[in-house]
Amino acid sequence: MNRQIRIETAGDIAAVFDVNVAAFPTRAEARLVDVLRESAKEHMSLVALENHEIVGHIMFTPVTLESYDEARLMGLAPMAVSPAAQRAGIGTELVRAGLQQCRESGAGAIAVLGHPEFYPRFGFRPASQWRISSEYGVPEEVFMMMELKPGYLRNYHGVIRYDPASADV
Repeated sequence: MNRQIRIETAGDIAAVFDVNVAAFPTRAEARLVDVLRESAKEHMSLVALENHEIVGHIMFTPVTLESYDEARLMGLAPMAVSPAAQRAGIGTELVRAGLQQCRESGAGAIAVLGHPEFYPRFGFRPASQWRISSEYGVPEEVFMMMELKPGYLRNYHGVIRYDPASADV
C-alpha cells in the first residue's frame, strides 16, 4: 500500500468534500471546509492518499483568544477519514503531520473540539486546565488545547473564538 500525506491542492477540493461527507453524518463539516478555505486568511489543509486516492483530510485555521491579539493559535477542524479507510492509522498520521506544520508556521498552541479518547494521545488536554473555554459552550472534556511551545498558554485565559464564517455553517 502506498500512503502519502501532503498539502491540499486545488485539484483535491471535490475529493476532500466527498471524504468529509462520507465521514460525518451530515454535510456540515464538508461545507465548513469549503467556507473556511475561502474565509480563513491563513489556513492549512492536508490530505492523505492511499494508492493515489484521497482517503483523509485535516484542516487547521487561526482561532483567537479573547483579549490576546498576540496569541498565535490554530484550531484543528475538521479531520475526516473515509469509512473504508478508518482504523488504519490515517487519522493519526494526519494529526501528526498537521501539528508539525503548525509548529513550523510558528503557532504556539492548537485548539480542538473532538473525541476525548483520541486527541489526548497527541498531547491535547482539557482547555479548562488553562482557564480557556470554547465560544460554543461544549462539555469540558471535548474542548482541548495542546501547547506546541512548552508553557505557551501559561499567561493566557479566556474564550477561544473560531473564524466568524464558521458560524454560518
